[in-house]
Amino acid sequence: MKPILLTGHERSLTKVLYNKDGDLLFTVSKDHYPNVWWSINGERLGTYKGHAGAIWDIAVTTDSTRITTASADQSCFVWDTEKGAVLHKMPAKSPVRSCAFSLTNNILCFTTDRAMNQPCFIKFFDLRDKNQLETNTPLKEIEIKDAKVNRMIWGTVEDYVITGHEDGQLRQYDYESGERLPAVDHSHKGQIKDLQLSKDRTMLISASKDTSAKLFDAKDFRCLKTYKTDRPVNSAAVSPIKNHVLLGGGQEAMEVTTTQTKSGKFEARFFHLIFEEEIGRVKGHFGPINTLAFHPSGKQYASGAEDGYVRIHDFDQTYFDFEYEF
Repeated sequence: MKPILLTGHERSLTKVLYNKDGDLLFTVSKDHYPNVWWSINGERLGTYKGHAGAIWDIAVTTDSTRITTASADQSCFVWDTEKGAVLHKMPAKSPVRSCAFSLTNNILCFTTDRAMNQPCFIKFFDLRDKNQLETNTPLKEIEIKDAKVNRMIWGTVEDYVITGHEDGQLRQYDYESGERLPAVDHSHKGQIKDLQLSKDRTMLISASKDTSAKLFDAKDFRCLKTYKTDRPVNSAAVSPIKNHVLLGGGQEAMEVTTTQTKSGKFEARFFHLIFEEEIGRVKGHFGPINTLAFHPSGKQYASGAEDGYVRIHDFDQTYFDFEYEF
């Protein structure tokens, strides 16, 4: 499994994301420039210029015509994917941590940090309403008075969003009423670093600094499986074609300079989805893996790390021939 190494960022990666068709790979990092690449060969197609701070999150519409980015420069941008032009700018009063389009691509949701004497907010904008965008008046605004939101994604339908918090809580919020839906409170003992849905949107996987990843029923938050490691888990993804879960992480970034690559535990780790047992590792990065994503076809995955590199791995035939013995 020989990887394609992408060197388009100067600082550590924060998110890698495939579009629905899988032909495009979007990457963002702590530098100011989102990039888009051909996933088949790693050719860079373009760079989006406009932000003035680290970019924490990126999302793309189902038709791949628009992307949105969440930045530490206290703004959320909506871009034209093909032309690279900024279509809308939504300024905030504190850094923007996460962003996502609804299933119909009509509603944009983003979350802000609790910082600069400002509380954490979840904000919703209807992209069809020009007045909302021009006046920066959200359709709905939910104030989070306790632990801030680290990650946010839309749920199985367009009625609610799922949020992962710095105290390890998973929550659901109804976007029309703004009310918190009853669900599991403490799912992790440490900060939630990543949330991803399975391809059919029935399962949710969360990654946490408490050295574990957990698989939940995406609707009622029943914990189905737990994948335990010996390091903080920064990202986790579910394979769309096999019963595999992919985990990435490593020791804290501030400690990396004092550690050898082997002992830093920077490998991507594969677990069996049902039996919760580790079935393989892929080495390569020389810093903690911050973000992972499976290709929609399940035939490749991408990883981004603290070392500033993105690696695209196409699976060999032996991966597809492998059968777990039980």
